[in-house]
Amino acid sequence: MIKLIASDMDGTLLNEKMVISEINAKAILAAQKKGVHFMIATGRGYSEAKPLIEEVGISCPLITLNGAQVYNEEGEIIENIGLSKETVQAILEKTKALGLYCEMTTSLGVYSDNKAKRIEAVASLIYRTNPDTTFKMAVVLAAARLEIMNINYVTDYQELIDDDSIEILKIIVFSEDGPKVLQPLAEELEETGDLAITASFVNNIEINHAKAQKGLALARAAQALGIHTDNVMALGDNYNDVSMLNVAGYSVAVANAEEGVKAHAKYLTSTNSENGVAESILLALNDEMMKQLAR
Repeated sequence: MIKLIASDMDGTLLNEKMVISEINAKAILAAQKKGVHFMIATGRGYSEAKPLIEEVGISCPLITLNGAQVYNEEGEIIENIGLSKETVQAILEKTKALGLYCEMTTSLGVYSDNKAKRIEAVASLIYRTNPDTTFKMAVVLAAARLEIMNINYVTDYQELIDDDSIEILKIIVFSEDGPKVLQPLAEELEETGDLAITASFVNNIEINHAKAQKGLALARAAQALGIHTDNVMALGDNYNDVSMLNVAGYSVAVANAEEGVKAHAKYLTSTNSENGVAESILLALNDEMMKQLAR
């Protein structure tokens, strides 16, 4: 019996318009009404994720930044796992040498050193997930979305490294050349042994402390609730979801998930734009999941 559900956001719970559909929201609320715990597990920061669930009337705990931070339902931080400044410095040196754009999520929010690149990164996500949208329109939509996001801009990331009052929790590196450029970088960084490097989209890699992973955070959340992981459902689409898919007794990949991610899921559901999260939740509530979604 499923007692706890954890869902990724981008590519999973969020549809092609990058919002939570009414159908998905109603399914989550129905599960909560039946006493099933629900939580978000995302690579986004709290300030980027919270408004999206609030606008559809959902209140729940959040695993953010791939597990670097965990918030309770009241919005209080209960876990915080950051990167050392020395590690951050080393990562920046490597990304600069490759001419790659990166962003940092810190204890004071998300930081960028290039607004144009920030817009380009968001536009790329919108464009690639919306085949009917031109890149020009995606740029317009991205710029509009940035107006409601809590983004901070600095001239040089060294400012963040030198500020002892700021903790750096996650670094995300972008390249439109995708794995061709990013995979060698990830492999080089992984040699340090103290990093968890995943991806939330084909054009990025996300760098966290080794202990900051969605699966580890989800397992701790389940334990705190007295719930065995056999009774946990996790839903995702990309490589930063693999750790929680491996933890959950009911691991579900949406149809649009990366093929390598699907290999870690016991069940498949519809795409994010077809309300795959709602489909999985409603089937689970009706105890039909095994026969309906079994691969």
